[in-house]
Amino acid sequence: MNKHVSGVPEEYTQQQAVDAAIVSRRSIRAFLPTPVAPADIARILEVAARAPSGANMQPWKVYVLTGEARQRLSRRILDAYQAPKAPDAPARTASYTYYPRQWTAPFIERRRKIGLDLYQLLGLERGDTAGMAAQHGRNFQFFDAPVGLIFTIERVLEQGSWLDYGMFLQNIMLAARARGLDTCPQAAFIHYHDIIRDELGVPANEMVVCGMALGHADPDKVENRLSTQREPLDGFVKFMDK
Repeated sequence: MNKHVSGVPEEYTQQQAVDAAIVSRRSIRAFLPTPVAPADIARILEVAARAPSGANMQPWKVYVLTGEARQRLSRRILDAYQAPKAPDAPARTASYTYYPRQWTAPFIERRRKIGLDLYQLLGLERGDTAGMAAQHGRNFQFFDAPVGLIFTIERVLEQGSWLDYGMFLQNIMLAARARGLDTCPQAAFIHYHDIIRDELGVPANEMVVCGMALGHADPDKVENRLSTQREPLDGFVKFMDK
């Protein structure tokens, strides 16, 4: 068995490192302004691109925003988000349908719980629509992360490529954790795909999949204490040997 100089089996330390990256990944909603080195961003994306994809199609495309480019997109989307709306104005159309059109158990209960847990941490009481709207608006500032990522996919691709895309996104988040960085995947951006398309020059044959904040978590922000629950194995797994 291979050993490191410490005497710990190499296989064991690799397992622990991978498990730690997975378990420690959380959606961070407040970041420090500490920059992320361009070389680190590039390497994270390079590693993540080893995600499997059917027929090696590699359906992902990424727009990396830092500095003024990130701030400019945030300003434009926030302006649209905060603009007064007529009572009968239609809702913005998302680039695709992310959530179910009809919520059922247990999914609606899980959604309500995470929202309630976050708002309680932030001191937002039920009915505080202004406070909740302001918190949601922080999505469009990438929660102050120095790096914003926008992901797109070509419209001709089907559900299989979306499965592949999810593995790519997960790889980014895990590669970030391996470097002491944090992320927050953000579907909120799909409602502003028209602004994103105009600002970033996204071609018509691509659709916005999501955004993602990348940076160093702010340890002093209360919202970063949110810990979401997961179902025990017997809630979603059946072991069958006969």
